[in-house]
Parts: sequence; structure tokens; C-alpha cells
Amino acid sequence: MRAEIAVPAIAALCYRAYSKKSLTPGGIFAACLTAIAHAVHPWNLPFALLVVFFLAGTRVTHVKENVKAKLTVHSKGTSGGEGPRNHIQVFANSLTASIFSLLHAYQLHVRKQALIANPTSTGTGSLCFSWGGDLLVIGIIANYACVAADTFSSELGILSKGEPRLITSWNLRKVPRGTNGGVSLVGLGAGLLGSMIIVTASMLLLPLCTDETAMRLGGAAGWSLGQRRMLILGLTVWGFLGSVVDSIMGGLFQASVKDVRTGKIVEGEGGVRVLVSNATNPNNVAGRTKAEVKSSLLSGEGTDAVEDVGAASGNKYDSRNKQRRSSFGDERPSRVVENGWDLLDNNDVNFLMAFGMSVGAMAVASWYWGVPLQSVLPPWWA
Repeated sequence: MRAEIAVPAIAALCYRAYSKKSLTPGGIFAACLTAIAHAVHPWNLPFALLVVFFLAGTRVTHVKENVKAKLTVHSKGTSGGEGPRNHIQVFANSLTASIFSLLHAYQLHVRKQALIANPTSTGTGSLCFSWGGDLLVIGIIANYACVAADTFSSELGILSKGEPRLITSWNLRKVPRGTNGGVSLVGLGAGLLGSMIIVTASMLLLPLCTDETAMRLGGAAGWSLGQRRMLILGLTVWGFLGSVVDSIMGGLFQASVKDVRTGKIVEGEGGVRVLVSNATNPNNVAGRTKAEVKSSLLSGEGTDAVEDVGAASGNKYDSRNKQRRSSFGDERPSRVVENGWDLLDNNDVNFLMAFGMSVGAMAVASWYWGVPLQSVLPPWWA
């Protein structure tokens, strides 16, 4: 986009994040880098989608935030709720789109130079977005449609009157609010709304090829009404599916920790894992393996042997015992794992979902349009 527009727009975006305390200092720095990567693109679309996602995501985060704060608890013991997002959370949602935006900006630059060098050449591609055109544009839109759907679903779905149901359980059992993999009709509807907002903004800002550009240098045939409807429907549904995939991944690979005293889900700061004793986490494979090795070294009698620490004194709070667990005082743990394998944290799930769904959208478009997927790579890399 033009420098006279990009510079003040980036400054305004970063200042808003600072003034509203939507991001941490590291998050603001990451957001500014992301904004620059999007603004390098000659089209306004990537930067505009970043702004729409940031503003819409911030808005839904603040919807009844006092109510949402009481529905979960923080890992430090305070009320739950979403605090300022850090740099990892920013990159988890926007890194894929940033890379695709830079790649597509390079593609457009190469095409423009080729057209200038040889205006009569064919097969160089168009400078507008044509039907059966650039797959990277599909990936950029799909990225923001999916992360917006996920954000809307998480922030608004938790306000549903009924308890969510675990999407990865065979009987869709009820789980506490804030559980990874928990879904509700309100959350699913909110996810569809988030996807629709991004796709609508995309269609308003995309420099689609038209009949007027068909005869111009770097132009292509215009879009029909049916083709536009197909693009809108496909991207909207794909964004909605992104929120569902995120729920499935979170329910399977991300441990949801429940506070036993309140029955509420414990949220980790900045989307990181919540600490919980290995003994209370039946899905912690690494923890079980470590315990087995330790017991074997202590007695040489298999996995049932355990270390006797502080048994002689009978003091369960012996200061020499560095393995004490958080408890009520009756040796019951205060945190237990509600569901999920402790393999990924929330940021890992968000990034993998965004990347996978973006690449998946390009693969589907590649198949439908008959455009090689390798076309997204620069000539020197392909």
C-alpha cells in the first residue's frame, strides 16, 4: 500500500494497542512488525484484514469481560479473563498471513517488472485478482477468516447459557466453560459471524479483475456473479471450519486444567500451559515415563516402587521434600486435568490451525482451479 497511507495507519494501530492496553510491550512490537509486513503489499487487502481482525477481535474480547472473568480462574489464583496479548499470541494468529503477504508482494513485483520489460508477453499473470488466479491471496483470507472465527467462538461462546459440550468425546459430554474442545451453538454461530466479517471485508477490498481491466496491461477476464458467490461461500465455510478444527485440536492435544475447589477451568497467562502435578495428569506421557525410570533406579523392582520421602518423620510438609503437591491439606490435589493430552499449549494450537487451514484452502483452490500449488513459491525456490 502507499507509504503516505501505510505509515500513519501503522502508527495509529500501534498507538491504539498501547492506549487500550490490548497488547503487552512485546505484543505491540510484534504487531508493528506484522503491520509492516502487511503494508509492504501493493494491495490494501492484507493490511486491511489485519486491522479488521484486530479491531473486531479486541471488541469481542471486551464483550461482558467482567462476566467472563468470573467463569474461569487465572493460573496465579486471580479471576480469569483475557488480559493483554503478548508477542507469541500475535504471531500465532498472523505469522502465516505475514509470510503469504510478503510472498505475494514479491510475485506481483516480478510480474510488473516482466510486463514493463515485455508488454506483449503472455502467461506472466495478472496484477488484479482473477478467477483461477493467485493461491496466496486465498491463503491470506483463509488465515484471517479462521482466526477470526476462532476468536469470536471463544470469546462469545463462553457466554452461552448452557454448558459447552466436549467435541472430542463420543457422547458430547458437558464440560466447564473455557474447556479446550468445548463447543456450544452460541459459540459455533459466533464463529460463523467472525468468518463472515472477514470474508465480507475481503470482497469489498479485493482488486478483482473486471471486464474493464480485461483489455489493459496486466489485466484478466472479469468475475461473474456466480464465481463471486462461490468464493464468498467457500471462504466463509472454510473460516467456520477453522474454529471447529481448533476446538478438535485443543480438545485432543491441549490439557484443560480444572480447579477442584471452584470447578472452573484454569487459564494460563499468555496462552501457555497450566502447571499441574504429573500424578493428577493421566495424559502426561512424558511425566509417566520419568516416574517409571525413577522408580526403577530406586529399587530395581519395576514401576510400582516409589521413593519414601519424609515417611520417618510423618510430616507431609517436610521442608526437605521438594516434591510436595498443591493440596487442600488433606493430600488431595487442587488441580486436575479435565481432558486433553498435554502436548501443545493454546498458542501452538492456534498457529498450527491457522497454518494448516490456510495451506489447506490453497490446496483446495489449486485442485478446483487446476492451478499448480507450486505456483505460490518464488521462481528461485520452486
